[in-house]
Amino acid sequence: MTHRQPLPADLFDELCPSTLVPFRFGDKWAPLIIRCLEDGPRRFSELRVPLHRVTPKVLTQSLRGLERSGLVSRTVHDAPRPKVEYALTPLGRSMLEPLEAAYAWVAEHWDELLDAQERYAASRAS
Repeated sequence: MTHRQPLPADLFDELCPSTLVPFRFGDKWAPLIIRCLEDGPRRFSELRVPLHRVTPKVLTQSLRGLERSGLVSRTVHDAPRPKVEYALTPLGRSMLEPLEAAYAWVAEHWDELLDAQERYAASRAS
């Protein structure tokens, strides 16, 4: 066994940049919402089309989280019927390049990721 230094207790202290990551990597919808808003503002009902697997409640929660982090803006238009649109802010738009890198990584390792998931599922079944 190799000797490693213990992890410091303050590794993720309150000033750590990782605490400001605007969405949780477990929130699989946030990056997809950002991708949906790439070409301009969208209404909730428009977002529901490609994101049909997410419940309206969870979509609302994800949109609120992105709005809280400053990545998405929510605009209410009153005329003639009220409608709400969501759009990427300049900060949100700056996430497009890192997300594209993540998508490229997934595309490059697609088969490996699927194989790993299948091996894991098989080991849990036995």
